[in-house]
Amino acid sequence: MDDRDFEQIVLCRDPGSGLRSVIAVHDTTLGPALGGIRMRAYPDHDAALADALDLAEAMT
Repeated sequence: MDDRDFEQIVLCRDPGSGLRSVIAVHDTTLGPALGGIRMRAYPDHDAALADALDLAEAMT
């Protein structure tokens, strides 16, 4: 991930509900970040992280 140069990546987990989520901010050079939520079942946490990183980078 170091070569992709993200400003912030946050991994969240709520054991009570079973929620696991990823927040990714790629680049806010042009101003505050805006984004969206993708609600999807992923086969594993690595797939969810990869999708969040790809989406954040594409939105930059």
